[in-house]
Order: sequence, then C-alpha cells, then structure tokens
Amino acid sequence: MRLSQLFTKTTKEVPADEEAINAKLLIRGGFISKVMAGVYNYLPLGFRVLNKINGIIREEMNATGAEELHMSVLQNKETWEQTGRWDSAKDVMYQFEDASGKKVGLGWTHEEPLTAVAKHFISSYRDLPKKVYQIQTKFRNEPRARSGLLRGREFLMKDLYSFHTDENDLNEYYERVAQAYANIFHRAGVKARRTLASGGLFSKFSDEFQVLSEVGEDLVYYCVDCEYTANKDVAQELNLKGKCPKCGGLIKEDKGIEVGNIFKLGTRFSEAFDLRFTDAEGSKKPVIMASYGIGPGRLLATVVETYHDDNGIIWPESIAPFKVYLVSLDGAKKEGDEVYEKILHNGTEVLYDDRDDKTAGEKFADADLIGCPIRLVVSRKTLQKNSVEVKRRGDEKAKLVPLTKYVGLL
Repeated sequence: MRLSQLFTKTTKEVPADEEAINAKLLIRGGFISKVMAGVYNYLPLGFRVLNKINGIIREEMNATGAEELHMSVLQNKETWEQTGRWDSAKDVMYQFEDASGKKVGLGWTHEEPLTAVAKHFISSYRDLPKKVYQIQTKFRNEPRARSGLLRGREFLMKDLYSFHTDENDLNEYYERVAQAYANIFHRAGVKARRTLASGGLFSKFSDEFQVLSEVGEDLVYYCVDCEYTANKDVAQELNLKGKCPKCGGLIKEDKGIEVGNIFKLGTRFSEAFDLRFTDAEGSKKPVIMASYGIGPGRLLATVVETYHDDNGIIWPESIAPFKVYLVSLDGAKKEGDEVYEKILHNGTEVLYDDRDDKTAGEKFADADLIGCPIRLVVSRKTLQKNSVEVKRRGDEKAKLVPLTKYVGLL
C-alpha cells in the first residue's frame, strides 16, 4: 500500500475528552475516528488490525470444533421475557418501538435468542454437544463509556455458546476453550492471566482473562511464582492473605484489563426455554450450557496500552497493519519503488511512504506513530553503500543491510 494513496492521514490533534493512550494513538495514527462517547469508526489501518485479531480468534475457535454463525442484532421482547431479562436489562439494553409499535431491543449478548434457535435442532443426546460462535456488533447503553476502545457502547464481540448433556462433557470443552483463549492472547502479543471470578447468577465461579495494566479497571490478586490469579471479589471471598493457596508463593495486587471471560451457565437458559434432550434411557433432561466472550476491539486497545512509547504504537508482528514501513528519501524515489515491488513480490505486507511533500523527520515520526514492526529506509546515503537501512520499531539503533540480503530478513 502506498501511503500517498491511503484514505487517512496522521494528525497531532485528538478529541479533547480523550484521556486513554489507546484512543489518542489510534486516532492520531488514523486507525479509528470518534463518533461519540463509546462509539468509533474503524478506518482502513484499524480495520486491518481488527481483521487480523478476528482471524486469530476464528482459527482458535474453529480448532475447538465450534461453528461460526451470525445472529440478528434486533431482538424480540418476547424472547427476552422468557428469562425475565427484558425488564432487568433495560438499563443496559437499547429498547424501543418500531414503526408498527412492536417493542424490540438491540442485542448486547445472545444467550436468549440462541437458546430459542437451538430448540429447533436439539432434541436427543445424539444431537449433543453443539458449539457455535459469532463475531458480531453488540450494543450496550454503557453509562461509563470511556477509555477509548476499552469501554464502549457499540463494539465487536466474539461470543461462543456450547450445549452439553452433562457436566463432564461441559467441563472438558470448557477447558479446551480456556486453552484456546490462552492461545489467542499469546498470538496477539499479550500475557493474559486466567483469573478466578464470581459466577454471578450462573455458578459459584467463572473465569476472566486479565492483562495486568495500570490503566485497568479491575483489581486482581496474583501469585508471583505461579499463574494463580483471582479478582477482587473472589479474593475477598477466599480470604487471600498474602500467600498463594496453590503454591504458597507471594500474592500481589495490581490492576487488570479484562480481555475475555468464560461462564458455566448451567440450565438457567435451557429451562427457561424448555430446551431438553432425551437421553439414552428415554428420560428428558435440560441441556447444560456455557458461554465464552472476547472483545476484539478491547483486545486491540489492550495491545496499544501494553506496547507503545512516547512516539507511538509498537505493534506485535502478528496483528500489525503492515509488517514493513518503507521510506524513500533524498531523491531515491526510483530505487524506493523498486524495493517496494520486490517486497510485494516476496509476499510481505508493506506500507510505502512515497510522499514527496514530507521531510525525513515527518516520515520517521509517522513510521513510529503507526508502529509497523520493521522500518526500511532507501536513500542516496544508503545506496552509496549498496544497502538499505533496517530498524525494528522500539529499537534505538538502525543497521545497514546489503540490497541483496534485506528481503531475507522480512
């Protein structure tokens, strides 16, 4: 992609009400633009990153045996009344009347509507287990919309739902998903700790995945010697007093960003919708369920909060908008074009700063702000040594690499 043809431009200005690092850098870099509090547009660079995150999620979800679908955002009031959540969710769910006077809502989660759909396809133990997921826009009337993409009113959610005959089958799949989540966060470049959390109305405990961060809204307690982690409410319930109950190590307190969660729902939704199966002995039993969520946009923002410096974003290679940021300087446009074509032929994603109205300093500043993992510079100075300058984002020094060898480094 030639930067001169890119839809967006970098900017020094951000909305005055933005305080979060992720919002400031993503807006300045042209990844997103703000519509209103808690609502953002994903622009071409940001959409590339988001799609890479979604690609990782899809690979890991498919590997668990789950199937992808896409549910309606518009929801019937009657469906949500089955569990009593139409009234209890009115503070978070956007609810209104359509032109015919029918009361509808915008989906903020999909346990109810998916359970209703599942009734058409699950009737026997032979139909189970089932696992389906979607990556879909959700709407929540969030009264505290802030922190950029970390807390929004319109946002993307990967929500997975599983249906089982018994607890053993659910527990086995639950652990498979937990490992898939660990894989997703690792591949996206962040360390997320599996965190014991309250199960709320569904079970005694659930699991969150927390990335330790000073900008996090959650308080977590974690062991310095093992992976044991619990959120504040559970830590108080378990009466943690400085020692890890798993290994005896030191427990520390820190803030965390929740990037995912998994819940054992039990039979709450299946019983509300009379979703039952006939077992091998001919008895009718309620289906046992679980749900599993990840916010791709929240994960994107968490990466930015984790990897940045004073100059801009430092993207992990796996989700960077482009692997290479190529700069041509000092009248080396022809040679820059040749390097660009060679990189493309090599199958490497490259953003080529071919602008002829920007100084070297401006180009380097944009390279740092946008944050591609590798910066290549072609100039008269480098060409005199039959080389290109190579610098990894975040490194202090660049190095010269012969023109015959740089492609092998990409």
